[in-house]
This record gives sequence, C-alpha cells and structure tokens, in this order.
Amino acid sequence: MKKETKSKKQKTTRFLDGWTFARMLRGGAARLSAKADTVNNLNVFPVPDGDTGDNMRMTIEGGVAALDGMDSGNLGEVSQALSKGMLLGARGNSGVILSQFFAGVGRGLATCEKADVGTVGNALREGVKQAYASVLTPMEGTILTVAREAVDYAVSRITPKSSIQTLFSDLEKEMKASLARTPDLLEALKEAGVIDSGGAGLLYIMEGFNKILQGEEVKAGRGKKEKAKPAPQAHTFGPNSVMEYGYCTELLVQLQHSKVQIDTFNIEPLTAFLQEIGDSIVAFKADSIVKIHVHTMTPEKVLAYCRQFGEFINVKIENMSLQHSETIDKPETAPKKETSSKPAVKRKKYGAIAVANGAGIEQIFTDLGVDVIVHGGQTKNPSIQDFLDAFDQVAAEHIFVFPNNGNIMLAAQQAAEIYQEDQFNPVAVYVVGSKDLGSGYVALASMDTSVENPMDLKEQLETAMKHVATGCVSPAVRDAQLNGVEIHNGDYIGFVGKEMLVSESCAAEAACGLLKHMLSDGSFYVVTAFVGHGVAPEQAQNVESFVKDNYPEVELYLTEGGQDVYPFIFVAE
Repeated sequence: MKKETKSKKQKTTRFLDGWTFARMLRGGAARLSAKADTVNNLNVFPVPDGDTGDNMRMTIEGGVAALDGMDSGNLGEVSQALSKGMLLGARGNSGVILSQFFAGVGRGLATCEKADVGTVGNALREGVKQAYASVLTPMEGTILTVAREAVDYAVSRITPKSSIQTLFSDLEKEMKASLARTPDLLEALKEAGVIDSGGAGLLYIMEGFNKILQGEEVKAGRGKKEKAKPAPQAHTFGPNSVMEYGYCTELLVQLQHSKVQIDTFNIEPLTAFLQEIGDSIVAFKADSIVKIHVHTMTPEKVLAYCRQFGEFINVKIENMSLQHSETIDKPETAPKKETSSKPAVKRKKYGAIAVANGAGIEQIFTDLGVDVIVHGGQTKNPSIQDFLDAFDQVAAEHIFVFPNNGNIMLAAQQAAEIYQEDQFNPVAVYVVGSKDLGSGYVALASMDTSVENPMDLKEQLETAMKHVATGCVSPAVRDAQLNGVEIHNGDYIGFVGKEMLVSESCAAEAACGLLKHMLSDGSFYVVTAFVGHGVAPEQAQNVESFVKDNYPEVELYLTEGGQDVYPFIFVAE
C-alpha cells in the first residue's frame, strides 16, 4: 500500500476508504502484537499453553501481509484481500472466529470504493453474524459476545452527525464494558478470576484502530514470532548434481476478468495439462483464486500456462532433490515419506492426517497409518493453510483429519470446507472430533480401512472415542483455585478435560494423584502414558510402580512421547 503523510491530529472522517482501513489494520495488528503475552496469560487453566494472543496476532498479521504490495485505495478490494489473508493464516478457535468476523465485514464492504458510517456499521453487523455462524455451538461470555454487544451499541448510536471516529470510539468503549462482564456469563472465567482472552484480543485490535484514527502511531511489541525455517543448504545440490526429484511447485493465481470468465472458469483443462508434465497434483478454485500444487521437472511451463488466465499472488518453487539430500543428512528427525518424480500412483481409498507434537507421538501416529503429521498442539496451533498444504500431500480419495485438540478443531473444519469448495476436487475430507490426544490415538488405532462407506467409518471412529479418557499433567504458571483445588505457581497440576483434579509440588506425585482419580471407579483397564520431553527416568519409574502396587489389574504402557508442555499424558481405555 502507498504511504500517506502522517499528521498528529486526524480530521473528522465521514467516509472510510481503503487507505485508511489499511492503516487501521496495521495499527490493530501492532497493538495486538504488543499485548499478545497479556492475552496469552488470560488462559482459564493456569498452564503454559495460553496461546490465544499469538493465534489472533498471527491471524491478523496474515491479513495485513496480504495487503503488502497493493496499490489501491478501494475499500472493497482492501477488505477482500484482508479476508483471504486472514482466512489462510487463521489458527486456533480465536483466530478462526476473528478471521470470520473480518470476512463478514469484508462481505459487507465488497462493492464499496469507500463507505459512509451507516454502511460500515452494517458491515460490522455482517461480521458478527458470520462469526457466530462459524461456531457450531456459540457460547456467550466469549469474543462472540464482546463483538456482538459492541457492534449493537455502536450502530445504535449512529446519527447523521456520526463519523468513522465516533463509530469506532463507541465500539472500543462498549468492548471494554462487555469484556468486563464476561466473567458473569461464564462460570469458568469467574472461578479463574480472568476475563475472556479472545475478547481481550479483539479489544486490543480496536484500540489500535482508534489510535490510527486519532492520528497516533502504533508501535508493534515484541510478540512471539514463529520460528524461522532454516535456509536451504546450497552445498547439498552442486554443479555436478543430477536433478532427480524435480520441483515442488505451488501457486496461488488470481483469475483476471480481462483473461477469462471467472464465474464459469473450468479447471479441468488445467488439471489435464498438469497431469501431462507432473504428478502429486492438486488444483482447485475458491472464488476467484486458483490454488495449484504439482511436482514437475518443468515449473516454467506451469507458470506460462497459468498466465493465460490470471496473475500470481504467490509462487513457491522448491528443489526436491535438495530437500531429499537435506532429509537424509538429518537422520535424527522423524522419517518422512519421499517424494518422487515418477508418474502419480492411483489414489488409495482412505488417508489420514493427524496433529501431533513430540517425536515419539508423531512416530506412533505414523505407525498407526497416518500419512501426514501436522506439527502442532498446545502453544503451536497450526493454521488453515497448514492443513491445506497437508491435504495436498495425501494421495487418497477420502482424508480423515484428527485435530487432537479442541482449539484446533475450527481451523481443521474451515480448511476442509475450503478444500472441497471446488466441484472438480476429487478428494473428500472428514474432520474427526478428536479434541485431545487420547481420542485421536484410540480412534486411529481402531481405524478399519476395509469399511466400504466413509461415513460409516467416521461413525466408527467417533464411537471409539467415547470409551477413552485423557489426563494431563502440567506445570502451573499462576496461583488459582479451580474445582476446589488450590494451586500455587510452580506446582504440577493434573486434569481431565476441563476438570482440575490435583496439584502437587512434583510432577510424578501429580501424575500418581491424577491416575488415582482416573482409575478410582474401575472402568479403565489399559493406560498408555506418554512421557514428555525432559522427564527424569526415575519419575516415570515412580509412576509405573504406583500403578503396579495399587492397580494390579491395570496394564500400564510407558512410552516416550517427547511432547512439550505436559510431562505426562495418560490415555485410559
């Protein structure tokens, strides 16, 4: 976007244009970045997995990044670019809801070169409507409530004398008031002594908006950044190397009205062309964007062909021979399936994708038949784009996705919807309702690929998950009292789902106390214990002895999970 001259005092604005909206978005992203850790720390459970602030920050930053390089002050164009960028970058439930809010706003502004206060107000109402629609069972006392109450209040105060400044000032004012009321609507917030974290993130974005509208600068804080990917090592592909594996070529192509009829654009000829020059092909159309993935020796032909109907939003071409060399140079990493430049193998009937964290857990899931591991979990929620990339890698007619975390479910579901929007896409995606590691583990272990109907298989997987309980041990990061359990910062706590059960000074003692609760009614006979990164062998042995001495009828299997955050995860069947 072009830069405009900054002034210390902003004039009253009757219309919102694309330039102003883009500045507001950058200010909102910067304000949230500065406050991301504050939002993270509003987690109901006092465990080091609060990532709402980071999820929302990375989501809005994905939208802002989509504005880079735009040379337009058209409000509709800016809002559409923002919506697409946020959608692909959305992660965690809070990030997905945030992206859907701005997608609704974008829909309300889609045809506007600029918009008056009333039009912006109606667009905000569309944002609330779409945010609520994105959640299967909307819960009050959350970001949804904060957005709805603030928008209702601000829009109700619009008069002929209103300006963009007064509208967003009213929004911020009511967001603060609504956020303060969230503990009265959610008992879990009141018990934990915190306000809703997602609502707080939205408020910080709105504060950034208003600072920009008031002519102030907003400096980004030192929010946690995603770990940069290591740069390719050029020495692994030198002057005498042979190009054996081809290029992994990925494109996002914006269809152009000047080149094709976008509404009736047929992707089949493109797919047929890609089949002639490569394999591992995925090509689908979402609105006016075409996403392409292909392994080919001639990526230049892909680029030339696609220029016939559009222009590139993003291009990624990676040397798979180099990638293959790097993989075999690093034997300590988890094994990955090799890519090949041979003709594509016919798609198998069923494939599986699972979210996992920890080398041991990832290997177990791979042994259970998972085709692609999406790296993530607590504190590391994958984005919608991460899931879309994973779908591209599975050569199956029906893909089952195991999110294994309640906070990842929405991102997986949104990705599945996007992936299947194209009528020519031959792949069906099913998101299994695994909200914790244990559910995913048991469901995968019971996955019978001989079942003919995929919906019958999904039902069997969902049924298998009903007979498992997952308990976690984690260090506490603040004092709290939950479910009658007094917790001190630095203690180790044990819980099942949202039920806090024990707090002890030692991880092994907390593990034993948690198992005592889980095994007390005699309904579980098999327990798999995933031991986390850095747990001392004697602690694991203490847990094993506890079960052997007190529950001789229970079979305990200790395995090195290598997961972060949780020293112990117990899966009881």
